[in-house]
Amino acid sequence: MFAAFPLLALPVLIYNLLALTVGGGFSSDGASYRFGEQLFRIHMASRVDWIVSWGDLLLGASLIVLFVELLKSTTSRKVAIINHSLSMVLFIVCLVQLLLLPAFATSVFFLITLMVLLDVLAGFIVTIVAARRDVDFGEMR
Repeated sequence: MFAAFPLLALPVLIYNLLALTVGGGFSSDGASYRFGEQLFRIHMASRVDWIVSWGDLLLGASLIVLFVELLKSTTSRKVAIINHSLSMVLFIVCLVQLLLLPAFATSVFFLITLMVLLDVLAGFIVTIVAARRDVDFGEMR
């Protein structure tokens, strides 16, 4: 049943937890500052420092999770339909948070919401293409 769980819920949950820890909770405007804070810096060969923030780290991890979700969407098991449905619910939750709560009106959360939307679209498109392929093979027999 774990296969039905949309993994992109993890970055959304992490963002929610970090946004809640900022003074003021969901209504706080400090989330943008929090996700822009320097986490560490890497000295590059070009003699400049690459400053990595919490938002950068969360977006990088979210991209890796999106890749895994896209791989999961290629399976044609029945549990994939449940995964697509839960991903759609997750997208709706993200969209509501993005539009209505000040702590979520950041570029980091917008990009995470966009990743969730891409997961939903890719899941449905892959499922439709796989269903068409199955039907085409069925007619040739």
